[in-house]
Amino acid sequence: MSILITGVAGFVGCNLAAAMLERGEEVVGFDNLSLGSTSNLKSVRGHPKFVFDVVDLADIAAYRRALRAPHSRSRITEIWHLAASSDIPAGIADPQVDLRDTFLTTFNTLLLMKELSIDTIAFASSSAVYGDLGERDLTEDIGPLLPISNYGAMKLASEGAISAALESHLHRAFIFRFPNVVGVPATHGVILDFIRKLRATPGKLEVLGDGAQQKSYLHVDELVDAMLFIRRRSSDKLSYYNIGADDKGVSVRYIAEQVVERIAPDARIAFGQGSKGWVGDVPKFIYSTAKLSNLGWRPALGSAQAVLKAVGEVAAQESGK
Repeated sequence: MSILITGVAGFVGCNLAAAMLERGEEVVGFDNLSLGSTSNLKSVRGHPKFVFDVVDLADIAAYRRALRAPHSRSRITEIWHLAASSDIPAGIADPQVDLRDTFLTTFNTLLLMKELSIDTIAFASSSAVYGDLGERDLTEDIGPLLPISNYGAMKLASEGAISAALESHLHRAFIFRFPNVVGVPATHGVILDFIRKLRATPGKLEVLGDGAQQKSYLHVDELVDAMLFIRRRSSDKLSYYNIGADDKGVSVRYIAEQVVERIAPDARIAFGQGSKGWVGDVPKFIYSTAKLSNLGWRPALGSAQAVLKAVGEVAAQESGK
């Protein structure tokens, strides 16, 4: 028996694959390499229980061909669907990006799971499904959910499709609503963006927005640990959880200050105007993780600690050390 991870060459996918292989799982990984990179898989390539293929999941025929081969050799029992476009501004500029790479990949995954009698899915959702609810604690049962980005809308549509599939052919589903995740290998995100800006212009760091944006941050190692914990401990047919730090998060100003201190201590920080960094950005959210805490999992690091750890890791990544 084996497990399929879609988006395996991305930031979270490669870390999840490594963790599963350490636990003795057989892992099949698919990625279209539009945002992910084979360099992210260097720690797992060559592992005897890991198989990788470049697949466009939005192409149902190609996806079907690629999935049938490993499924016939070692039956796939779970699909961990992480593949999506993580570029929110790109999805705002062209809504078809998220329709194709975020929703259609989910829809095709569910179709093939029905065809091949694979009955368990674990889905990487997002805090973006909630929309902009300001100072309200984001609990899993809050509503209505009104996303303000196409990325969030397609993640929410994917959650709906998974819920519907549970009534027809799925046996179990896990929906993990991610916060802002930090760590390495960094492929995008505010820390990587700030470090690259400072390396290009060491005397000045330009920040989109006024720096007051405040969000929850979680280190990728703890995200993976939480997902695997939920998989072990939750017995619900549909398990849906916010995953995040047990705090109110940190500001973009704080992150900018930590990056400047690490990379270019004499640099000046130039903040922009307004509370949003870009169209579709949620400037502030407060994640409730009470449901996950009640299940028995808490992170070891708060948002500030996770950011500090990641700043060091990403700085080392970018310097080649």
